Amino acid sequence: MLWSFVRPHRGTLVLGLVLALFGSALELASPMVIKLVLDTVADAGDLATPVALLLGLFVVGAVLGLWHWILLGTMAERIVLDARTSIVQRYFRAALLPLTRRPPGELVTRVTSDTVLLNEAVGRSLVSVVNGTVLLVGTLVMMALLDPVLLGTTVVAVLVVAVLFLTLMPAIARHEERAQASLGAMGGVLEGALRAMRTVKASRAEERIGTRVVRDAEESARHSVRAVRHQAVAMTVAFSGVQLAIIAILGLGAVRATDGAIEVSTLVAFLLYAFTLMGPVSELSQSVTALQSGVAAARRIREVTDIPLEPDAVTPASAPVLPGAPGDAVVELRGVTARYAPGTRAALDAVDITVPRRGHTAIVGPSGAGKTTVFSLLLRFLEPEDGRILLDGRSYPELSPDQVRERFAYVEQDTPVVPGTLRENLVFGRPDADEVDIRRVLREVRLADRVDALEEGLDTPLDATSFSGGERQRVALARALLCSADVLLLDEATSQVDAITEAAVTDSVRRHADRAAVVTIAHRLSTVIGADRIIVMEDGRVRAQGTHRGLLEDDALYRELVAALRIAEVPEPGPGVPEAAPTG
Repeated sequence: MLWSFVRPHRGTLVLGLVLALFGSALELASPMVIKLVLDTVADAGDLATPVALLLGLFVVGAVLGLWHWILLGTMAERIVLDARTSIVQRYFRAALLPLTRRPPGELVTRVTSDTVLLNEAVGRSLVSVVNGTVLLVGTLVMMALLDPVLLGTTVVAVLVVAVLFLTLMPAIARHEERAQASLGAMGGVLEGALRAMRTVKASRAEERIGTRVVRDAEESARHSVRAVRHQAVAMTVAFSGVQLAIIAILGLGAVRATDGAIEVSTLVAFLLYAFTLMGPVSELSQSVTALQSGVAAARRIREVTDIPLEPDAVTPASAPVLPGAPGDAVVELRGVTARYAPGTRAALDAVDITVPRRGHTAIVGPSGAGKTTVFSLLLRFLEPEDGRILLDGRSYPELSPDQVRERFAYVEQDTPVVPGTLRENLVFGRPDADEVDIRRVLREVRLADRVDALEEGLDTPLDATSFSGGERQRVALARALLCSADVLLLDEATSQVDAITEAAVTDSVRRHADRAAVVTIAHRLSTVIGADRIIVMEDGRVRAQGTHRGLLEDDALYRELVAALRIAEVPEPGPGVPEAAPTG
């Protein structure tokens, strides 16, 4: 799992491993040089050479260690950057529905906290495991050269420590993964609550939501504490085992030195190797623990990178998609069936819809009729299970999502704010728009005066609270009008604006419909009446289509919808309120 992230940097990893091994070799040589110093002192020899050798080992070791730390630290940061880049690119290339099934806060934790754990794992742990193992084996080999009897005591201690330590590792990994999962859940709830803070406060739900977020945080902390406890036990076992081995070596070695079986300098060198053994044991303990966390993080990151991507075109497009002749259909649904998940009820069932190249088409129907699903199919947010969708006579699978979407402008009902300034929001779909076009669309949606009143004008930072809901809708509509797309999709784009503004916006949309196609999901009577053609949907099927007057005469469901719309649009007669004249 970790190797998939490290593979592109394997050259740097190998160099880091070589430097680590050289450092280990120098560390293994030091006790032998110290033994040489002691033997020289015992023989009253010249100390210049062994001391110079000892200083040389120190200087070379320091240089190699510095190089090693910088090299691996840089590699770790580059691996994390690669991981974050691949995750972000995956997010923006992923199929919409699988991506949106995951809470945004959870997706953010994959890019932030999970990659931090990945950094700790790949930065030093991979090399440290190999290097620590080599240093451990090398230390035992040097001990064997000094005294095989004392080596036996050391090996027994190392084996006991290894067995106990490895027994604790699965529990550490399990709790680390659960802690990260709880952290992701907490991020998802917190992000959603912050976006809906007005609703949270208006509903007096601060304590309930706060308790829910804290509960996830406590769950993450609970698993993290359990992991820490297991790590503490593992580290204590490791250090205690080595320390007991040192005590046993000291006692047995003293007896052997007294009996003349070994020299005092040999015992000192052996003890130095025993103390050196603390290094690889500690290194292996910490590295294996970090690797467990890193593997858990890598697994969670890999889950995200497994989100399916949007489909590519079946055949490469050799030329741009050109508009057809005036009067032709710009987009068609032919016998389209679609589901949001396998085995669920069809959101659309054998639907046929033709959108003319010019004019205004309204889609009406009760909730769950399939209106939004039509938009999702047109924009390739959802792929049909059966049937065909044609753009200028070309089947959707022949086109990439970009080729399809460049022909559409879309205003979604929630009108989310794009991070950035007001200008950046307006030119989001057409970055090359000039000032003249920007001012024109602002006047069309009656936002010019509002923008002129802002201290920073178009460069005002725009967030979810700086503009009202109706103003955000007008910003989104201005953004769509600025694109001058062949098909303008409006999902109830004027639901939060006043009547005067709606009239101005309706006139602008009408002018757009004179030269291009406009398709609206309609919930307001004014939108229905103004459409050139109305499609009535029910239970995922097209029930009827025609003009407002014709449908009033021929379709009972449409009459019910219009009656409901009248209730929503026209106040009930009462004192001082005359009864409204019938519409149509």
